Amino acid sequence: MVRAITIGNKVIGDGYPCFIIAEIGINHNGSVKLAKQMIDIAVTTGCDAVKFQKRTVDVVYTKEELAKERNSVFGTTNGDLKRGLEFGESEYLEIDKYCKEKGIMWFASCWDEGSVDFIDKFNPPCYKIASASLTDDELLKYTKSKGKPILLSTGMSTMKEIEHAVSILGEDNLIIFHCTSTYPSNADEMNLRVIETFRNKFSCPIGYSGHERGLTPSVLAVAVGANAVERHITTDRTNWGSDQAASLETAGLYHMVRDIRQTPILLGDGKKIVYPRELPIIDKLRRVKNKV
Repeated sequence: MVRAITIGNKVIGDGYPCFIIAEIGINHNGSVKLAKQMIDIAVTTGCDAVKFQKRTVDVVYTKEELAKERNSVFGTTNGDLKRGLEFGESEYLEIDKYCKEKGIMWFASCWDEGSVDFIDKFNPPCYKIASASLTDDELLKYTKSKGKPILLSTGMSTMKEIEHAVSILGEDNLIIFHCTSTYPSNADEMNLRVIETFRNKFSCPIGYSGHERGLTPSVLAVAVGANAVERHITTDRTNWGSDQAASLETAGLYHMVRDIRQTPILLGDGKKIVYPRELPIIDKLRRVKNKV
């Protein structure tokens, strides 16, 4: 079974290092300066890419939703908030330049066709389909038309819905991410064995997009077969914003990347052997030497 694709200069799949994505998402709170700080965190901790989110606000949300009262630093309505969190062309030009200077890939979850066209101007290495967009057939088709690898999150989706989305996208240039869309997720909502279910069902690489507190599920996801891991990051989990509590600060991200990189070494190849460093211990501790 073929289970590998190439994104930028990275091969993602069985036998290759885990592809680690630091999702900045909307944790930048409308500040390019803050976004750059998180890009620096991703670079210094050894992540492979950073990810943003892009929406055409008036297309993604209804007028009624945008008109709802919601106090924020941007105003008093939900629309004020959503518009305040969106970067435009000048901001993304700055982000694109900064990521190139730092040597890290960037891409985005695009929530509508106009956003796909907007991000396409920056020649991203891939596109992400957010869990909320998995049932949007037209967006799936439009994103696929760009001819780039696609990362598909599967939170709040049934297996039938996932199968339908995969039938549209195809498996040749796809990574399917197990995901639970709760923020933050509880332990009994992780269900990491879904990664094994996906591996048995689909021939493409399988990833994990986590929203949990802590690091353990993300590392265990790699142990059960995830080829890629995506986690939200932040400069400070007490910052204002709905995604902050499910995000990792610098120290947490560093330890997650370290532990994920060690996981294949810790698992080994399954062959039971006596290691050279065990030989003097045999002489020291074993009363009866091996006679076989």
